[in-house]
Amino acid sequence: MLRKTTISAIHPLSSLSPEHELLLREYTDSRLRKIISGNITTRFATSSSSLADFRLAVANKDAKNDATVLDDFRRLVPPTDYDSYRPFITKFTERPCKLSEVENLLAPGLPDFLCGSSSTSGREPKVFLRYRQSLRDQSIPKFSGKVADIYTIGYRDLLQVVTDSGEAVHTVVLSFSSAARWRTTMNWTIETDDTRMASVVPGHVAPWATALITHHRPFLFIHALFALVDPHIDQFRVLYIPTFRDIVHCIQEEWDVLLSSIRDGTIPDIEHIDHVRVHLQGHMHPDPKRAEELRHIGPPLSCSGWAQLVWPRLTALTSICSGVFAAALPKVRMVLGPNITIHNPGYVCTEGLRGKAINFGDSGDIILETEDIVEFLDVTNKPTTDNIIQAWDVQPGKLYQPVYTSRDGLWRYLIDDILQAVGFHPHNGLPVFKFFARKNLSIRLPVCQITETDLLDLIRAINMQENMTVQEFTAVLDDRDSLETVGLFLEITEDALDSNVQLIKQNALEAFLVMHTDHQEQVDTGRLRPPTVRIVKPGTFMEYRQWKVDTMGVSISQVKVPAVMWDLKALKWMMERVVMEL
Repeated sequence: MLRKTTISAIHPLSSLSPEHELLLREYTDSRLRKIISGNITTRFATSSSSLADFRLAVANKDAKNDATVLDDFRRLVPPTDYDSYRPFITKFTERPCKLSEVENLLAPGLPDFLCGSSSTSGREPKVFLRYRQSLRDQSIPKFSGKVADIYTIGYRDLLQVVTDSGEAVHTVVLSFSSAARWRTTMNWTIETDDTRMASVVPGHVAPWATALITHHRPFLFIHALFALVDPHIDQFRVLYIPTFRDIVHCIQEEWDVLLSSIRDGTIPDIEHIDHVRVHLQGHMHPDPKRAEELRHIGPPLSCSGWAQLVWPRLTALTSICSGVFAAALPKVRMVLGPNITIHNPGYVCTEGLRGKAINFGDSGDIILETEDIVEFLDVTNKPTTDNIIQAWDVQPGKLYQPVYTSRDGLWRYLIDDILQAVGFHPHNGLPVFKFFARKNLSIRLPVCQITETDLLDLIRAINMQENMTVQEFTAVLDDRDSLETVGLFLEITEDALDSNVQLIKQNALEAFLVMHTDHQEQVDTGRLRPPTVRIVKPGTFMEYRQWKVDTMGVSISQVKVPAVMWDLKALKWMMERVVMEL
């Protein structure tokens, strides 16, 4: 079991040694050669306009053995975006989905999954073809104790690939990347789901069938129920930390129902679990003693460090908690207490790029250790081939966008995230990064641009007030006046609603002017409007995630609240929950 006190921290180096640079070059070249030679004959590679110059340069070369092919790739393949792949991916939406149209599309053979993005920005979800070769996730750790693993393996549809004669030859699962990784890593195929419904994964707490609940509230409730039943949990694992906060809120609101279920050994009559109810009930047994123990402790918000009382052996919560997710940390820390480690395991994106934490804890330092290829674009430079640099040329302190080439056939895909380089790993020479912000989540005003990082700074400034905690937030472009400004939607602690809530707007303005000191005069002269603040009712952001999951089919594991909200439908939904405007 990982414990903070028994593991020596790894400290990034400020420069890369010649030995490490040589190893990094050799390793990168061997992986790139493998990807090029494996995908060079696919339909995308042989027909995409973005690869026209590259195709011409390598037409008579041996992709497996000619080293100049690597130079050709780096010189001639431009960074691309989703529009380069959309015409190929939409082949899978055609009915019937013909083998002759989709085989060898982006990578050899047929994909096993079509993974949809969470459409956090409000735009149409992107869909990526994923093949088993790149989905197996070595970061899902084997654990010697009891773990409450909060994940879903539900899927949205099964797409049949047929021959010209109509014979079905392959099934592609329309799902989300987190579910696809779990299924591939654990070898859980759709065809064998029924054989596992009544089982529990060794070392886990909730029955396997829990992962097939697709509605938000019952998913939280059932996971909470089985977690409360077992006092011997050593670790919680959840993809994003707001989901753990939602489980805590669910326990708070359903406390009496949960205790009754534990006392009587019954699954309560709740919606959207009929397909798994009998399998869940088989693992429930009357436990009046445990129910009384919990009643004596009280619900989560009744005391600080509640989790340590409920689960005395609990040592860690593993969950991504960087960037915008950090807003949930104060509440989660209050529930966990000071002795339970919050471990930030790394970084993930739907396209397939993954980062792994170099230390146990929440430092946020990650390496992009992958069988795929990751290059980098300095965010201050234009996205051109000449400006793409390799891992050994990364400079600590600078901000970069990852440029991702995967075994699944994404050729130099420009990821919309910004990472900050902090140094190099002392063991393998890989550059070490911290997640910085989403690149496309910002608000452009006539006199400045407000980034996700600026918004996080605003929230930290507000939280510096005594007895004030912003639980979660989102921001919009507030254009209700002739002068546009940043509009904040905040969910704050209930005890702050009637105390010093009026200071929030002043603190937000002061923080805004600290970030943009040259704009004080423009505020004073009426050329720049101060930020607006709208307080939403408690529980709003949990309800938002439930709304996204239940009405839009977003994965429970991947549902997120954007730092900047552009979706007009979502904005209207949020406006209906405003209780106070400052």
